[in-house]
Amino acid sequence: MKNLKICIIYLFLFFPACLFSQALKYQMRGVWIATVSNIDWPSKNTLSVEEQKKELIDMLNKFQSLNINAVAFQVRPASDAFYASALEPWSHCLMGKQGKCPDPYYDPLEFFIKEAHARCMEAHVWINPYRLSLNTTFDFSPQHPYIQKKQLVKEYAGKYYFDPGYKETRDYLNEVVADIVTRYDLDAIHIDDYFYPYKVKGMDFPDDDSFKKEPRGYKKEQKDDWRRNNVNLLIEELHQTIKSKKNWVEFGISPFGVWRNADKDPQGSKTTAGMTNYDDLYADVLKWMKDGTVDYIVPQLYWEIGKPDANYSVLIDWWAKNSYPCNLYAGLFVSGLNTTKRPAWQKGNEITRQLKLNQQYKQQGVFFYSAKPLLNNPAGICDSLKNYYFKYPSLVPVNPNTKGEASVQPAGLKVAKDKENTLLLWNKVSDTDGKQIAFYVVYCFEGNGIGDLDNPRNIMVKTTDNYFDASDYTKKFKGKYTFVVTSVNKYKYESIATEFVVKLF
Repeated sequence: MKNLKICIIYLFLFFPACLFSQALKYQMRGVWIATVSNIDWPSKNTLSVEEQKKELIDMLNKFQSLNINAVAFQVRPASDAFYASALEPWSHCLMGKQGKCPDPYYDPLEFFIKEAHARCMEAHVWINPYRLSLNTTFDFSPQHPYIQKKQLVKEYAGKYYFDPGYKETRDYLNEVVADIVTRYDLDAIHIDDYFYPYKVKGMDFPDDDSFKKEPRGYKKEQKDDWRRNNVNLLIEELHQTIKSKKNWVEFGISPFGVWRNADKDPQGSKTTAGMTNYDDLYADVLKWMKDGTVDYIVPQLYWEIGKPDANYSVLIDWWAKNSYPCNLYAGLFVSGLNTTKRPAWQKGNEITRQLKLNQQYKQQGVFFYSAKPLLNNPAGICDSLKNYYFKYPSLVPVNPNTKGEASVQPAGLKVAKDKENTLLLWNKVSDTDGKQIAFYVVYCFEGNGIGDLDNPRNIMVKTTDNYFDASDYTKKFKGKYTFVVTSVNKYKYESIATEFVVKLF
């Protein structure tokens, strides 16, 4: 920066000199929007298209006001679709009947991505890989995989699932993901904790036939290892599929919050959870992180600080020490603030306690489950985010697994001013693929010269436009300020700051 040739804009502006409040410039601030069973959106499967759109826009506007910078939108909850798919039918949670498309027609995923990007938020596309239904009495569309690929389907505990043991299952799931990544301008593919189904006592997943057909060298006493290998193969293949289509699109997974208990494995956490990823869901999350087949991990740490069998403080410490080269974000259960079923959560705000504790550890942000509670501000959580934890805008962290290219430096920065308005303008940056510009960042520094670009307090705004309207500021406040602009591309790389600005007195 020391060779940067920068002229200074003098504008009569006031920039609030509030204290820097534990905010970070690079911090994931994500929210899950759950569509299964209409948990978050749409609130009912009888809403009109306009009502659906309004609900989603209202959510995104609320998140933008909280400086949220990423949203995981559930588009495939049970091998059905919240997007136009030639492979799977429209979800019944959208229009009330599986296979029924929106009328008047629109594509909810396309709409979500457009609206999220307009607010400088990343669009993470959330899918559930193996689940086909929530019960066995469902009225399936003829297009649904339960009908079309019945040879791959197993019933377990009153639900239908793909059998992970078949190569054909993996091939099909890769086809689904390739289709989404190819056709949509997404930022990440996101998978949650449903791998092999959560175990029911006294019931074993019925996969003897697939084990016999495709054992891949595993013996009968190694069946658990075989199951883990089934999931490992899927994760590795999905990662390859995503990167082969668009290498800037991330692959994120949100596993159950406990990998293994220490009584089963000395590398495990000091917990006594009744269910674990490795032993019960056959999800070897540590292997994925070590192998680099996942770009970010969001363990679902849905328990309170001090819980005897799964203590949040123990688990955030364990995950921070075992995240390897992949980005770690904590999955926080903001929905717990909305229920009286968790007595420990009714004394103060458990989420703010966890956010404060997180500051001590190597982790790069959070995801909140789920969206709807944030609309109601339970226990004042939104106030805490807006006034303290998320007070200033932030950028999504760069991923160490993604080898990107630098973003193009904006040029032509100038001021256009008349008696009524003052606009900061710059030339629009055009590029392709991962270098495509996601948004611009406008920084403001008090006085003559550039200050700390790593301090989010100095971020005036993130915008997809190539201008910033400073009129309201110039009319109300006085002072001398320096403005610079950067661009951020799909790789999440930020450019160097603008070199040329115009003086104005």
